[in-house]
Amino acid sequence: MNNPYQQTRFLMGTPDSRRVPPDDGVEVAFAGRSNAGKSSALNVLTGQKSLARISKAPGRTREINFFEVCEGIRLVDLPGYGYAKVSKSMKGQWQRNIARYLETRQSLCGVVLLMDVRHPLKEFDRQILNWCYSAGLQTHVLLTKSDKLKRGPAQSSLLQTRKALESLHPE
Repeated sequence: MNNPYQQTRFLMGTPDSRRVPPDDGVEVAFAGRSNAGKSSALNVLTGQKSLARISKAPGRTREINFFEVCEGIRLVDLPGYGYAKVSKSMKGQWQRNIARYLETRQSLCGVVLLMDVRHPLKEFDRQILNWCYSAGLQTHVLLTKSDKLKRGPAQSSLLQTRKALESLHPE
């Protein structure tokens, strides 16, 4: 079966959320802690091994990266939040740019929030979820790195995360 995302191409990267493509069309952003697997998820989704650059070191994605699926449809790889081997001022700049992008982007219609299954729902994850809920944005939580756990603990983490998500927004 043909993957409709296989033609996705890198459009641009920018460290500044004010220097982005025109705010039209549809965008889905990939958000999460540093090293949660955002770039890897984009590569798997598109069937391209090196579309988004990946690294074992946290903080590899330092810009807001836009990928064009087709005319007017983009996937957006956001810098991670939390642990990364960069200065506090750099982390602060990333957080301000992520917040500005999420708060002002009219073409943003959804967020895929990636969390390491071993460490789900940290404080900033909850903040992103609450912000998306308040903004009426569709949000999908993707637990990553399940290969790092045995089946039982992975299943337990999944169930605990589902329960916690239901309690955050019970509707």
